[in-house]
Amino acid sequence: MINESLAATSDTLFSVAVGLYSLAVVAFCAELAFGGRTAPARELVAAGGGPAEQPVARPGGTADDEPARARRWGMVAMALTALGAVVQAGVLVTRGMATGRLPWGNMYEFGTAVVLVAVVVYLVLAVRTPSLRHIGIFVLAPVVLSMVGIGLFLYASAGPLVAALRSAWLAVHVTTAILGFGIFFVSGIASVMYLVRARYEAKVAAGEQPLSRIVHRLPGAAALDRTAHRTAVFGFPIWTFAVIAGAIWAESAWGRFWGWDPKETWAFIAWVVYAAYLHARTTAGWRGRPSAWINVVGLGVMIFNLLYVNMVSTGLHSYGGVN
Repeated sequence: MINESLAATSDTLFSVAVGLYSLAVVAFCAELAFGGRTAPARELVAAGGGPAEQPVARPGGTADDEPARARRWGMVAMALTALGAVVQAGVLVTRGMATGRLPWGNMYEFGTAVVLVAVVVYLVLAVRTPSLRHIGIFVLAPVVLSMVGIGLFLYASAGPLVAALRSAWLAVHVTTAILGFGIFFVSGIASVMYLVRARYEAKVAAGEQPLSRIVHRLPGAAALDRTAHRTAVFGFPIWTFAVIAGAIWAESAWGRFWGWDPKETWAFIAWVVYAAYLHARTTAGWRGRPSAWINVVGLGVMIFNLLYVNMVSTGLHSYGGVN
């Protein structure tokens, strides 16, 4: 039996979470608008793949000359983001209570859980390294767009699991896939921001005077590169376990560990791309921009796997679509 009251509460909380994240985006924009210029520091930065001493924002904290008004807006944005994450967690909790099962049995629930993991990862990073708060708008804006897309195109009414998903492996395979995807989401955004910031720093080193105030407010390229790498290092074993757990579940359900189903194939391609990124990140000549581009490709593969493979292609995983 489906508890319709709890299901309705879950849907309402989803809308509230979108509203809170949208307000957080506005607050992050205000922080950038009212922010001063960050104090420069000397740091070795691999801009364009080679080490070069360049002026970058002081890593690990708020700049000394950041106006109080900008700091206040930043704190408001962080508070709204944290509150939105709590409300979004409530979306999944009430959906699970309404259906009496784990709340990631379709693409609507899976996508919601992935976005929640990404937001939590960003919050942890921003608390541990305050300078990373300045990438909040670049994390929360995609989060809002993702939530709106999930609500408009992937929504599924609360209901029981389809027969193919009624297995204990759902808690293992799908949970780890959600965690891995959410972590890679933030890692990919950090790499995009690294590419933008590294180009900015290269222009400054060449004597040019870029006028982009937003890029100037970003953390240094080295800090962004470290963030992308460390989150990918954390997410890679989780994704590896998700792929292995999926193979074991496939053997239990279909009598074979691997059948090159489209979902399986693209999950493996994503694993190869992230393995290549981690290898490139430690290989001379591939550090910096080349490896960052591989990480961005990895994020693209993950998104393609979620949307196109589930919604357009046909295969044994087609039940993961919209109910």
